[in-house]
Amino acid sequence: MTSNDHKQLLGVYLNDHLAGAVAGSELANRLAGAERGADGATLNRIADEIAEDRRALLEIMAALEVDARRYKVIGAWWLEKIARLKPNRRLFQRSPLSRLLELEALRLGVEGKALGWRTLRNLIENADVVVADRLDRARVTELIARADRQADELEDLRLRATLAFLESGTKT
Repeated sequence: MTSNDHKQLLGVYLNDHLAGAVAGSELANRLAGAERGADGATLNRIADEIAEDRRALLEIMAALEVDARRYKVIGAWWLEKIARLKPNRRLFQRSPLSRLLELEALRLGVEGKALGWRTLRNLIENADVVVADRLDRARVTELIARADRQADELEDLRLRATLAFLESGTKT
């Protein structure tokens, strides 16, 4: 495989992660807007961090001379909006099931983001010619640590949402 082929494949990979970051950011903002109290504050902070992570990815893509593919960004934005249309047995309000499913989806997105950061760190550590000289290993390691913390916090919120979902079933 030529260096140019390798760079093109890396571009596809990073653009796929960018699409995920767009959808994840939209979902995080939706969840943060729906929650109040301590959970709402946690989700607002996570949503802000996810937006920062998306900007970090764009900076990394620029450093690697990878163009953002607009069609993937727009497609991800639309897919997140369409995913909101799933039936939840409630016409005008959120269901406890909506919160649980959205937290699970967001956690999966954060786990995927962490894997993307780990892939970049692995490329740096193995002296990938396209990546190693252009990215800061310490910065990528910070992004991994933040994603891991976000996943842990989302898991705590998900477990509480599971309990709320169980309690909602006993009230009917």
